[in-house]
Amino acid sequence: MGHKFIMNNKFVYFCSVNWDNCMDGKSQTPQEERIKILQSLMPEVFDEGKIDWEKLKATLGEKVNFANERYVLNWAGKSDAFRVMQQPSSATLVPCRKESVDFDHTENIFIEGENMEVLKVLQKSYFGKVKMIYIDPPYNTGNDSFIYPDKFSETKEEYLRRVGDKDEEGYMTREGMFRKNSKENGQYHSNWLNMMMPRLYLAKSLLREDGVIFVSIDDNEVHNLRLLMNEIFGEENFVASIVWQKRTSPDARYNLGAAHDYILVFSKYLEALKPTLNKVVLTSERINDYKNPDDDPRGPWASVHITGQTGHATSSQFYMITTPTGTEYEPPVGRCWALAEQTFKDLCNDNRIWFGADGNSRPRKKVFLSEVDGVNSWTWWTNTEVGHNQEASKEIKDLLGSADIFTNPKPTRLLKQMLTIATQKDDVIFDFFAGSCTTAHAVMQLNKEDGGHRKYICVQMPELCDETSEAYKAGYSTIAEIGKERIRRASAKIRAEVEAEQAKQKEQLQFEEQPIEMPDLGFKVFKLSESNFKQWREIKGSNKEEWKQQMVDFINPVAENATTDNMVYELLLKSGKSLNSTIEHRDGFYAINGKELILMLESATQETVDAILAEHPQKVIALDNLFEGNDQLKTNTALQMRDAGVEFRTI
Repeated sequence: MGHKFIMNNKFVYFCSVNWDNCMDGKSQTPQEERIKILQSLMPEVFDEGKIDWEKLKATLGEKVNFANERYVLNWAGKSDAFRVMQQPSSATLVPCRKESVDFDHTENIFIEGENMEVLKVLQKSYFGKVKMIYIDPPYNTGNDSFIYPDKFSETKEEYLRRVGDKDEEGYMTREGMFRKNSKENGQYHSNWLNMMMPRLYLAKSLLREDGVIFVSIDDNEVHNLRLLMNEIFGEENFVASIVWQKRTSPDARYNLGAAHDYILVFSKYLEALKPTLNKVVLTSERINDYKNPDDDPRGPWASVHITGQTGHATSSQFYMITTPTGTEYEPPVGRCWALAEQTFKDLCNDNRIWFGADGNSRPRKKVFLSEVDGVNSWTWWTNTEVGHNQEASKEIKDLLGSADIFTNPKPTRLLKQMLTIATQKDDVIFDFFAGSCTTAHAVMQLNKEDGGHRKYICVQMPELCDETSEAYKAGYSTIAEIGKERIRRASAKIRAEVEAEQAKQKEQLQFEEQPIEMPDLGFKVFKLSESNFKQWREIKGSNKEEWKQQMVDFINPVAENATTDNMVYELLLKSGKSLNSTIEHRDGFYAINGKELILMLESATQETVDAILAEHPQKVIALDNLFEGNDQLKTNTALQMRDAGVEFRTI
């Protein structure tokens, strides 16, 4: 696989292509244009507008030690974290139908597994397809545990000193997966950055050109996160730093108790994102700002000033305004009127200019509530507008029976605000620190409210619940189980609400109204797993006899615990197809998205081959051992596929 550049007059698209199917032409643009393209594609290798050659080499996979002093975010283990990110994964995702809801029809996805490995597995199928990412990662408070990169090519002593336990081959042991990152640790911030950096790099590649990522964080790491995201996404793609008022009252334990968290917002390409951002609905708090002091028949209104910048002003924006009482006003010094003189006169004649109750104040324009379809969001989000911690805990209690099942969840209103601003009704939303799955809940709730068809992908590690916790006592052994159960119960609640509304609408016989639609309330569960094919599994150990035995095992490439269903989804993923692809089981083969891909996993006969060729597929993948003892059929199949212009491969 390779990449290509598609340029228009605003920004550069970066998309994956197969160089086998296109010409290997070289651009002859000037050096400056090449640098602009490189900066658009890899802003992380630039510092203050100049190429950082060490970072470029590291990004391309070369071993580099970031030793030179310059303006750059640097920390212990950064080079190793780059290498971890670049190591390919041979893992797959296996479907778990019994834990799913409406598996064969839903487009929502929950993945149980370590999120960096999952991010790697999803690269082929979801490269450039996600509109919005939201994550709520560990805040590095000194009390939380999180996952470190899982393999480094350093000595055992160096590794143990930095992160914890590993086996003799350099792989993380189960006991070392979660370590409390105490503030007394000499590399406290470095450990957190080593965890975050590769995940953010991988996440960025999943975003569309007009994609956006929201990251919740608090004071412990907001400064490092901002610098890290500047490096990965490019400082020019910074959108906002939102302050969220998470509490309703001061924390009595502190003289200056934290009342807010931050949400850092970055785009993939800012110029592509801007046209897609939406206004938010007026909250009750803002609606209360609309009054009707002059009893205007058009209803409540709010007033806005009518002065503007002089940068692009015309002569028609400099004039004297006389109030009903005779007072004269000119624009403030250094400014102009935002309205041309004739426009101002027209608004006056339509009673849309307000001079105050006494008719003597500076003029302001009336904006009627009935004409407002929403407002641009700003970066201060109050708890009355988007919810707070207590509200989030109550949501957990209402759904799962106890607020202590999951600590520090986010309120669904907070997520709905982000979804409203950043997504359209058919977009894909991704959360790879899913926790209690507030994101999934918010997507379903918003779809119910606006008739949308948004799809979510949530990823959560099966982190063990402490045996003394309320979650464990309630029957949840892992955080992933809490997330799945919340989705089930939230979807059941929404389903009941929609059914009640549908029944009410039916009773009222309001035929002119649009029928209330049931949103997608199901979800497919997948779990991270080793490959179903032996040759794709990583060979561990150095015992020669083990290697010999594995080579013998490869005669039959299918692992002992593999199922046909699992193999279908692995080949689908590794062929770059979505987990929501259409899968049809025909007589002896599986058709993926019609004729895009056909999988021969059960039988290989001339009749099967003829049936496949009749479908005119683009690509066919077959198990090699299906042809065992019939080399002639295998040869003929390959020739027939070639003559039909079908790409044919065996495993």
